[in-house]
Amino acid sequence: MPSKKTRSMAAPPKPAEPLRRTKEAVRGASLAATYELLTEAGLGGVSVDEVSRRSGVAKTTIYRYWPTRAALLLEACMQCAPRLAAPNTGSLRGDLVALALTMAQRLETGRWSAALPSIIDAAERDEEIAKLQSRQHAGMMSGFNTIAARAQERGELDATFDASELTAAIAGPLFYRRWFSRQKLDEAFVRRVVDRALNRTK
Repeated sequence: MPSKKTRSMAAPPKPAEPLRRTKEAVRGASLAATYELLTEAGLGGVSVDEVSRRSGVAKTTIYRYWPTRAALLLEACMQCAPRLAAPNTGSLRGDLVALALTMAQRLETGRWSAALPSIIDAAERDEEIAKLQSRQHAGMMSGFNTIAARAQERGELDATFDASELTAAIAGPLFYRRWFSRQKLDEAFVRRVVDRALNRTK
C-alpha cells in the first residue's frame, strides 16, 4: 500500500472542463435572448451587451455570427415571427376566415405582437431595420397570396385580381384593433371583416 506521504504528494484531480456548446446551441441561445428582449422592452431594449449577458455568449462570438446589431435583430425576428400557413377549406371565404381567425389569435396572445410596433417605428429611420420589417411582413402575409392564387384557379377571383388588396382589407382592421383601439378581436368581428373584404372583390 502507498504511504500517507505518497498519497499526500499525489497531484489533485483535474476539475472537469466546462461543456462547450455547439455552434447551433450558441446561435440558438443568442437568438432566443434577442427575441426575449424584443418582446419585453421593444427594439430599444436590445443591445449586444444585454444579449451577451442573458445568453451567456461572449460579445465577440455574437459579432462573429452577426456583424451588426441589425443583422442579429433581423434573424431573430425572421425566425420568431409567425408564418401563417394558408388553410385549404375548398372555398375562398372558408380559407380567409380560417386564416384571419388564426391571425387574430396570434395578435392577441403572441409575444411577437408586443415587439412589432417598435420595429415599425425604427424602420422609419433605419434602412436595415426597414428591410427587416419588410421581409418579416411579407413572410407573415404570404398565406393571403396562396389563398388568392387558389381562388383564381377555382374561378372565385378574377385572374387579374391584386391579392394585396385582400390582405390590406383583412389585416388592416385586425391591426387597428390590436394596436390602436385595443378592442377585442372576437370571432364575430373577424368574420365581418372577411365578409366586407369579399364584397369589395365583386
